[in-house]
Amino acid sequence: MGRVGNPARSHARRTGTVAVAAAAAALCLTAPAEARPAAADDPSYSATTSVGVHNAYEKAKYPYFADALDSGASLLELDVWTNAFGAGWRVSHGNPLGNDNNCENAAGPDELRTKPRDQSLTGCLADMRAWHQAHPGHRPIFIKVEMKDGFYGKSGRGPGDLDTLLGATLGDALLRPADVVGGHANLDEAVRADGWPSRSALAGKFVVELIPGTVEENNPLDSLWTDREYATHLRDLSAAGKLGQAAAFPAVHGAASGDPRTRYTDATLRPWFVVFDGDASTYVTSGVDTAWYDDRHYLLIMTDAHNVAPAIDGTSPTEDQARTRVSELAARHASFATADWYPLPSVLSTVVPRG
Repeated sequence: MGRVGNPARSHARRTGTVAVAAAAAALCLTAPAEARPAAADDPSYSATTSVGVHNAYEKAKYPYFADALDSGASLLELDVWTNAFGAGWRVSHGNPLGNDNNCENAAGPDELRTKPRDQSLTGCLADMRAWHQAHPGHRPIFIKVEMKDGFYGKSGRGPGDLDTLLGATLGDALLRPADVVGGHANLDEAVRADGWPSRSALAGKFVVELIPGTVEENNPLDSLWTDREYATHLRDLSAAGKLGQAAAFPAVHGAASGDPRTRYTDATLRPWFVVFDGDASTYVTSGVDTAWYDDRHYLLIMTDAHNVAPAIDGTSPTEDQARTRVSELAARHASFATADWYPLPSVLSTVVPRG
């Protein structure tokens, strides 16, 4: 797939009024790409703060994954299992052997909300594609994939296999690392020089993030976590002139001071991380210079937004409380603030200037 167009990647921070920001956000969220008027201020993807839903595949939150896609949220999370004790790529929170989710493997828009749920990752991706076909100019949607127990390449569930699956199902609706890298040497060089595509250029796109999972991170026998494995995959594909095959962006997981990529002893992996993901309270209270991420156009996901002091309800705060928290984390340079605020669609669709 060719590079996503971005003729006006501006590094200037947005300084418009709240009303202008709200109007721009509404355009990005609702207008089809072909109908969207040219805007004097078309922010980069990294210049805004929006809202995400933790574990959006759970049926208690949304009866169908299509409902999660309809919610207006800019980030939706999936948990994926790959171990040898079950078949395929399973999507569930606590069951490593089977699927427990709201995905239905829809073949097209007409099948959404009509089929049995508890499908594999393939089924979730099929629902995304069917929903995309029904909403071709939709807001850019960031799909956070927690690899609960990491990759399992021996069973055909390695980084390259995931690329193939994502490409086969999402096709041209997928933003790939190569689309961002362009003529640069790596992701870090590209986003620091040119930034991310604008929000309007990403209309109708999905962006897939990979983080190590809780089981993987607590497994003393696992010495190759998702973040390092996929970054190695990106580096090696690039060296072979095959970066266009890659379909996801690995994230540095866990809030930390300084440049958290220094944890990777192989320095050649560090330039392939431009997405960072960790606990909001840690970012806010532990002396982390979050402007460092914003200044370099890196994406910063702040999780458990409700727990930042003073804590608010993790599921059903008032709209004012949730909006205030999003604004607070935007000022702290978050790209996404995530929680379980699924009952508040008007908050989920919020997009505000970052910083």
